[in-house]
Amino acid sequence: IEIVRKHYAIEIDVISPQATRVEKLVKEKGLFSFFEDGHKECCSIRKVEPLRESLKQFRGWITGQRRDQNPATRSELKTVQMDEQFKNSDGGFLLKLNPLASWTYQQLVDYIDENNIPKHPLHEVGFKSIGCAPCTRAISSNQHEREGRWWWESANVKECGLHVK
Repeated sequence: IEIVRKHYAIEIDVISPQATRVEKLVKEKGLFSFFEDGHKECCSIRKVEPLRESLKQFRGWITGQRRDQNPATRSELKTVQMDEQFKNSDGGFLLKLNPLASWTYQQLVDYIDENNIPKHPLHEVGFKSIGCAPCTRAISSNQHEREGRWWWESANVKECGLHVK
């Protein structure tokens, strides 16, 4: 966050989950319940709900999703869509822009390198897709980038809930 903030001289809003929701989950199910019952509930509390609340003030949002990130769940990803997952404060759905939808991983890497865009240091040590610490691991160069996310689950469920078809 600090590298990007300084590189672009911008403010970055950092949002957090509701502490009481996290505390309840951990108290009732433990710190690592997602290994047993899937990651959806934890991601919902820690990522989806805070983003839903934050996005209420906007009419749209922009993502970095690409079709090749997960062919099982993103193969039909459109560049422009109405996001039925999130609503603004008026109750209307948000416009969701996915400008990188048709890009490949290699196109993204090339663009980053050609334009001196800051990279997360974990990318250099095998983390091609970065999420929460316990749910992300490094992968080998011959593995698909999303194989490092929720590796104990099948490919067709490797979405946290932020992006719904």
